[in-house]
Amino acid sequence: MGKFTDKYFRMNEEDALQYAKSQLEFFHGDAEITCKEIGDGNLNYVFKIEDKKSNKSLIIKQAGPVARISDEFKVSPDRNRIESEILELQYKLSEGLVPKVYKYDSIMNCFAMEDLSDYEIMRTALNEHKKFPKFADQITTFLVNTLLLTSDAVINHKEKKELVKDFINPELCEITEDLVYTEPFYDCSRNELLPETKKFAASNLWNDKKLLLETAKLKFEFMTKAQSLIHGDLHTGSIFVEPDSTKVFDAEFAFYGPAGYDIGNVIANLIFSYENAEATILDKKEKEDYKGWLETTIVDIIDLFSKKFKASWKENVTEKVANYDGFLEYYLGNILKDTSAVVGLELARRIIGLAHVRDIVSIKDIEKRIRAEKICLLSSKKFILDRENIKSGVNFIKVIKDVESKF
Repeated sequence: MGKFTDKYFRMNEEDALQYAKSQLEFFHGDAEITCKEIGDGNLNYVFKIEDKKSNKSLIIKQAGPVARISDEFKVSPDRNRIESEILELQYKLSEGLVPKVYKYDSIMNCFAMEDLSDYEIMRTALNEHKKFPKFADQITTFLVNTLLLTSDAVINHKEKKELVKDFINPELCEITEDLVYTEPFYDCSRNELLPETKKFAASNLWNDKKLLLETAKLKFEFMTKAQSLIHGDLHTGSIFVEPDSTKVFDAEFAFYGPAGYDIGNVIANLIFSYENAEATILDKKEKEDYKGWLETTIVDIIDLFSKKFKASWKENVTEKVANYDGFLEYYLGNILKDTSAVVGLELARRIIGLAHVRDIVSIKDIEKRIRAEKICLLSSKKFILDRENIKSGVNFIKVIKDVESKF
């Protein structure tokens, strides 16, 4: 028995270096490899292994027994198996839009994958007000391929049910059920928000019985709707970007759930970038230009998704009844309705809940930050309550613009 083949332990940098040497057939024998821990996320430990001679490199990602964000969250290391398997599946469905996985290790609860250090985290890049003109096209290709092609409309129903079993992810789903669907909508002790924002949330969200009822409906839909194999945490911190390239990673929350969850997360986090630009860009012309690009990107994501989804449906659907007249429109309409709802949920939870986003908390002017938070919260409510009527890209932008005009 060896150090890495006996039993699990959490690795440090030296351990990860030795692991790469002894367990991975990636580097040459004379490689001069170094290791640096680069992960600062909420859940895992991430190491970059690099050969100084050849410049070859890879990433090792290891799961710990508790979430780094809080030891209140006990999470199964099996999430690493889930992430590695979904990345391999997504690579087959959308090659070039996810990193390549080299190896999964069930004993050490880690996997090795393609190093994307030359890319930027999208959230960081957007907060520096950079533009990515190909993002809308690339992310919608990823969304259509991964969401439609893993659904009952396309794959054999028995095969799909086996995938549902393989990707059961109760601990990570519980985190979502708590942090996204439950805690933002009452005065939970784990919530962290500014006093003025808390007062606004109490009067506009927590005391609105109609809104609370809708969030309850949405939570039960999330828990029971095994529609597509979703990424489960597709925000701009889970996307690497270059000017002409997009790579989706961090898929440990993956499970079979409502397809609109992934799309809604992307849109909501672009809205955070939109409000960051509103609060931090001082030059009026520059602000209008950057917000205009974000508006176009949001509109294009919704409308391109719909267009590509319809085309892929006609090409790939195998289920007989799914081809009945009107069913495509019904099915896509429900995805877009769910997308709007998830935009609202994500906007609320990132302002009120435990896991904030730098787009908002980095706004130094406290009055501008409070304004941005209020805009996000009031928009959240509209996206949830009016979700039946928010089906086009223009509809999504109109909600944000209408709310902004009130402040």
